[in-house]
Amino acid sequence: MEKEIKNLIKEALKKLDITEVDFVVEHPADLKMGDYSTNVAMVLAKNLKLNPKELAEKIVSELRTVLKNSERTVLHEIQIAGNGFINFYLSKKFFINSIEEIIKNKEFGKNNSLLDQKIMIEYTQPNPFKPFHIGHLMSNAIGESISRLVEFSGAEIYRANYQGDVGLHVAKAIWGLIQNSHLQKDDNIPVKLKSANIGQAYVFGAQQYEKNKDEIDEINKKIYARSDETINKIYDWGFKVTMEAFEDLYKVLGTKFDFYFLESAMASSGEKTVRENIGKVFIKSDGAIVFPAEKYDPKLHTRVFITSAGLPTYETKEFGLTEEKFKTKPDMNLSIVVTAVEQADYMRVVAKALSLIHPDFENRMKHITHGMMRFISGKMGSRTGNVITGESLINDARLAIIEKIANKDLLEEEINQISEKVAIAALKYSILKQAIGADIVYDFKKSISLEGDSGPYLQYSYARANSILEKAKVEKIKPFLRSDLKNSERSDLFEISETEKLLYRFPEIVLRSAQEYAPHYIANYLIELARSFNSFYGNNLIVDKKDPASAYKVALTEAFSVVMKNGLHLLGIQAPEKM
Repeated sequence: MEKEIKNLIKEALKKLDITEVDFVVEHPADLKMGDYSTNVAMVLAKNLKLNPKELAEKIVSELRTVLKNSERTVLHEIQIAGNGFINFYLSKKFFINSIEEIIKNKEFGKNNSLLDQKIMIEYTQPNPFKPFHIGHLMSNAIGESISRLVEFSGAEIYRANYQGDVGLHVAKAIWGLIQNSHLQKDDNIPVKLKSANIGQAYVFGAQQYEKNKDEIDEINKKIYARSDETINKIYDWGFKVTMEAFEDLYKVLGTKFDFYFLESAMASSGEKTVRENIGKVFIKSDGAIVFPAEKYDPKLHTRVFITSAGLPTYETKEFGLTEEKFKTKPDMNLSIVVTAVEQADYMRVVAKALSLIHPDFENRMKHITHGMMRFISGKMGSRTGNVITGESLINDARLAIIEKIANKDLLEEEINQISEKVAIAALKYSILKQAIGADIVYDFKKSISLEGDSGPYLQYSYARANSILEKAKVEKIKPFLRSDLKNSERSDLFEISETEKLLYRFPEIVLRSAQEYAPHYIANYLIELARSFNSFYGNNLIVDKKDPASAYKVALTEAFSVVMKNGLHLLGIQAPEKM
């Protein structure tokens, strides 16, 4: 539609002997100001030193002439606003057609902008032997939503997870398990509790590290060398338990990974490449091997890739990981990594080093960073055990939701299913509703509210629409479609609401979100859409056999449900049929 209006303006300008001008056609902030608006008169007036309002009047006059002599029926009115903005109002017929299109196409909003693109997205990255904390939950929510957005835009997606299966954190956990043997004894408890016990052992080990540094460091060496049978057994058990617990959590979060990459496997391949390129890309410095990144970009700085003790650093492992990804999928067009913003600096250095050794990687790597989730007590941490787990946040939200819906006429199984879906929605929406990169202040009460700016509010709006559609089926009121129009009088039975004016925009929002890897556009759009529909619901009796306009209202409700369900899917949120 935007393109059609632009072409219409160009036709009008041609009649005014104006051919070269760069102007914008966009949606006004206020729906009352039209469906589209352009600054063309303002731009031209500045260039031609003319009065913008007078120029706008000439352009509008030509636009009306062009419309009068064409078969275009999508525009209802063109008006001048302010000092020369031109506002376009779409016709009722356009909105009726858009409602029909949405009802007939359950995948409304899907596009082919990334068709034939192969994209790997790495996200979540929890470490075995450590708790799954809120940072992992943030990465998962963002990575899963971006995966769904690009997939919805035609790309072939590979979901990847990179996990630290070796390192000092593992040694701390194993030392903690040895000191607290009861935490690894009971095999008759659920895997979730076993994993929680390992998390407790890690917290204990982290807190006691400074006092027991030599002992824990020695365990760390044995883990790498696989030289101690007792430690090997504890390691193998703990790795299996925590990976199984993560897998259970991924199911709850709606994520299924295609590839798992482990830090232990990446270190050797990364180290091999680094050592092969000493003197070419890397240099020796005080017994270590470093990359002098500032030599290639003054904004970067030198980082150590292999320590003076001969140990590969995170940078080297990340290097090996990227090489492994392109070996796994050599024809992929893009490798995206989603991490906390704290990793931005070292990732830029790694990317520069990779581009020197693998020039073909340079334009096929993208790093997306997110901020931190903050609470009243400040930012959480995990090295000393001051950590808020993702599971505890989900469970707190779930229990609060159960309280809210306890009096509903629902079976216990339904309450459990709904509470889990709504808890996930509360957290995911809180994470996704603002632009990626900024820190989030998590407001627990607002996040689980069934009113206002929350994920549960979106779900409740969808469930309400579904309830209306079920009632319409009982009353045998079928959705009104354009093909039902016998004459123009049928469309005079109803007025176009704000809901129609938002629904048709969904494909534009999806396209922009996918192009910018920005799920917050979807989240913000869905809130505006839900509010408009609930306002429509509050002012109208939708299912009413006596009302000739009821069939159209049912059609609008169905169109809303299609868009809301698709939008929630793109946020990684389930749409419950009832709440």
